[in-house]
Amino acid sequence: MVPIIDEFDAPLDARWTRTVPGGGSLSIAHSALRLALPAGAVAGRYSDAQIDDYSSLPLRRFPWRPPLRLEVRARASHPIAPLSMAPTLGERGGERQLSLRGTAGFGFWNYPLSLTGAPRRLPDAVWFFAASPPSNMALVPGSPGWGWKAQVVHAHRWRALAAGAPALAAILGARVSGREALAERWVGRVTGAHEAHLAVNLAEWHDYTLDWRRDRAHFFVDGREALMVRDPPRGPLGFVAWLDNQYAVATPRGQLRFGTLASAPEWLELEWLRILPGATRGP
Repeated sequence: MVPIIDEFDAPLDARWTRTVPGGGSLSIAHSALRLALPAGAVAGRYSDAQIDDYSSLPLRRFPWRPPLRLEVRARASHPIAPLSMAPTLGERGGERQLSLRGTAGFGFWNYPLSLTGAPRRLPDAVWFFAASPPSNMALVPGSPGWGWKAQVVHAHRWRALAAGAPALAAILGARVSGREALAERWVGRVTGAHEAHLAVNLAEWHDYTLDWRRDRAHFFVDGREALMVRDPPRGPLGFVAWLDNQYAVATPRGQLRFGTLASAPEWLELEWLRILPGATRGP
């Protein structure tokens, strides 16, 4: 694995695959990469601004495995909606948009979904991930299904397959009884998900670091640890940074749906990006 140090002070490097459907754009100005929906997005049409390093590769050739360190300095045009906002609500048409609409983030995953949302494989991810209401991906008991998060998902493993049938039975039971605790536990075993909500404002510059090792993953924001997860995915995974207008609902009661949102103009900026194989920090 070759280190990547990109300070975005020149035309976008040829290593990155560019994805800009539905009016998305990528531009470099003032030594920062801007991933933008400059005219906003339209409900019912997928819009995305994305760079990645895996789109043309089979999974076995995805480039990244632990140990490595990811360092990103980033901000967005809007903060993420506060956790007090109900997941079924969004900003109504005609009102000034106060928070990001859709999803955004950066980090590593195994590209489990196509651009149409069709599943390709069970998901693995080690990343910083943002989702706005009405997204409600309730993967971790007691954690709201939207927000700005450090997150690990590790479903691409044999233990997830073994937990599939009990999880389905628990989900069906939750739909009948309305009691979700058992289903939440089994869904957690399937997804292998762990996450922490980040208290920082996504609309302000912050330094994000992921220390990804074979036995654990540490997430830091401005040098302070936000999350530690044991037994993360071991790869291979690909790097992605994106901003789009999607939402997803996946709950322990078996609710499952996807869609796209209307938005005002919005963007995600990266001032620099470093992927340093073999580097870790701390004990």
